Formats: sequence, C-alpha cells, structure tokens
Amino acid sequence: MDYRLVDKPDINVVGKTVNVTFKNGEYLLQIPQFWDECEQDGSLDRLMNLASTGQSLGKVTLGVLMDFSEDMKRFTYMRAAVQADGAVPEGMIVKTIPAATWAVFEAIGPMPDAIQTLWSRIKSEFFTTAQFEHAKAPGLELYPINGSPDDPDYRSEVWVPVIMK
Repeated sequence: MDYRLVDKPDINVVGKTVNVTFKNGEYLLQIPQFWDECEQDGSLDRLMNLASTGQSLGKVTLGVLMDFSEDMKRFTYMRAAVQADGAVPEGMIVKTIPAATWAVFEAIGPMPDAIQTLWSRIKSEFFTTAQFEHAKAPGLELYPINGSPDDPDYRSEVWVPVIMK
C-alpha cells in the first residue's frame, strides 16, 4: 500500500462537529449526512472561505476523526479548515491537532465511497503489515477545494498519525 511520511507541528483547526457511532456501521451514513447538513446550513461555504487562504496543509477542507470513546464505539467527526487568523465562525469550535508523524494515503474517486474504501484498506492492509502503529492523535481527511468530490478522478488524502512499533 503506497504512502508517504510527513512531520507536522501542531495545527489549529476550526469547524463544526457531530458525534457518530461505529455500531452497525452507522458512521458510514452519519458522516455523509453531516456533510449534507454542513452544505445546507452554510458551514461548508464558511470553511471553504477559510481554506482558500491555503495555510499549512494547502487549500483544503478537513474531516477530523477525534475524541474516540474508551470502548471505541463512538467518536467525534469535525468538518473543518485550518484556523488562519484566530476567527471562529458562529456555531463552530477550535481544536488543536497535536504535532505528529503522519502516514499519508491518497484516495481517488467520488466521495464518500473513495475515502471509506481507503480507510478500510488502511485498517486491513497497512496496520497489519507496516512497522507502524496508530498514534494517539486525531485522523485527518484532506479535501482539496478545487475540484468536485463527486468526480471520478477527485483526489483526497487520509493522514494517519503513526509511531514505530
């Protein structure tokens, strides 16, 4: 499985969150529904405006997987952008993604299928064969603001924090 390693310092992100569950694979429906909600209520537009400044991760919006429950049954998903100027749009929160070494994987194809398939492969292929284990930090999804997530050639990335075994 192809990947590259990237070291990044702390990253402040701003965005809107939803709590989701792994139970019966519900997160696979809950996250796309949350995306739709963010588009309908204008949150996505506000995040795209922040992302257009192209800060430390480039001109992207983010999906942040964080705050996993102890039993690993629930987590928080954040639709976000890098916080550029300290501003926090109404209805959004700020989180600091801690410095980490990231294994970066590319997804090609329309959302949400391409990113969901990639996450599945990372879990079943990368972590079963690589010399890394998952570090205790949020996972990131990077969605370039140029291009449409519905296009068959749309390119996005998954960033997984890793440490050597």
